[in-house]
Amino acid sequence: MKLATIRTSTGTRAVRVDDTAAVETGDADVGALLQQPDWRRIAAAADGPRHDPGTLDYAPVVPRPEKIVCVGLNYRSHIQEMGRELPQYPTLFAKYHRALVGAFDPVLLPAGSTEVDWEAELGVVIGAEVRHATPEQARAAIAGYTVVNDVTARDFQFRTVQWLSGKTFERSTPVGPWLVVDGEPGEISCTVDGDVVQKADTADLHFDPAALVAYISGIITLVPGDLIATGTPGGVGHARTPARYLAAGSVLVTRVEGVGECRNVCVPEA
Repeated sequence: MKLATIRTSTGTRAVRVDDTAAVETGDADVGALLQQPDWRRIAAAADGPRHDPGTLDYAPVVPRPEKIVCVGLNYRSHIQEMGRELPQYPTLFAKYHRALVGAFDPVLLPAGSTEVDWEAELGVVIGAEVRHATPEQARAAIAGYTVVNDVTARDFQFRTVQWLSGKTFERSTPVGPWLVVDGEPGEISCTVDGDVVQKADTADLHFDPAALVAYISGIITLVPGDLIATGTPGGVGHARTPARYLAAGSVLVTRVEGVGECRNVCVPEA
């Protein structure tokens, strides 16, 4: 089952995306849908207004999550290319909802940055409140998966030892196009202007989704709609010789096998 938030002439709507139609669930967005304890049943039984799936205008899956928790250095290949040792604990940082854009929206290149990089990531969306989760509780709390690109301004990121300033520029982070419930993510990849720059299997994650949910829930309560970006594999532009970065007009395509694809054109911030 695929769930999405779409933009309509009268506001956003949560929909179940089927092969022949996108069916409204009666909720304003997927975040509102996930707030209901029986959201799976509601989504599966939805029989509201229908939309042509070929003409949908996708918003971020959850437009205003309470929390966006990101994980750094979580693919073995990326850890190695950055010259680091495998970490004992996940490296965590945050984003804010203004950073999010839909799966096919423009990505804004931040004004003042000349080192904007790509980071293809598997996104985990929380479907149940959880605190101090066991591994079993953590797995049960995962509503499903989505596609994320943690577009990063490296020159801002490395101004300090804290990464936040390079990670949460407005309208920089594509998420979508949908939430895949009970899916099995496979290969993750990123292309820039047709060049494959990242490719890995999500099995290369050092801390898998359930381990991340369990760890983060020991720090703060995770609630329905929260988004966890699980980290990026090797192949980022900053680690290349010479370094390569996104530019105005760059076409950024982020795919996760079994989940979906984001396709975004980079435009300069006014």
